[in-house]
Amino acid sequence: MKKIFLTLLVTFSMMAVQAQEAEWHTDLNKAMAVSQKSKKPLFLFFTGSDWCGWCMKLQKEVFKTPEFAKWAKENVVLVELDFPKRTPQDDAVKQQNAQLGSFFQVRGYPTVWITDISKTKEGKIQFAPRGSSGYVAGGPSAWIEGANKIMANKT
Repeated sequence: MKKIFLTLLVTFSMMAVQAQEAEWHTDLNKAMAVSQKSKKPLFLFFTGSDWCGWCMKLQKEVFKTPEFAKWAKENVVLVELDFPKRTPQDDAVKQQNAQLGSFFQVRGYPTVWITDISKTKEGKIQFAPRGSSGYVAGGPSAWIEGANKIMANKT
């Protein structure tokens, strides 16, 4: 009986931790659909997940916290645009990420852009960037404070 109780406790604890984590998209088209439906801007996180120390630090200190997950759920659609060195990646994702990195002129990692997005009648994607950020010391509250300033730059 104790084993069953312990197993259930561990299972529910894991579910609670997962519920606190934010949902990250890797496919821009899917993220755009969510953005258009929810009327929330895209939060584009350019990262080198398996080699960039500052990216890992930002993930650990901010993006994997309950405070950030709550803020993100209320305000943005999260998109991770990864540029790994050792982790295999689908060619279509590589191409998508490279095009977005070029468009937003990403010169270093981590870089975050918050942008509104729309499609023209011809189906062409249009970005209306609100602003960008990188690593900010001070944990989730400091990072969210800066992100809220960017969010206020609605075009």
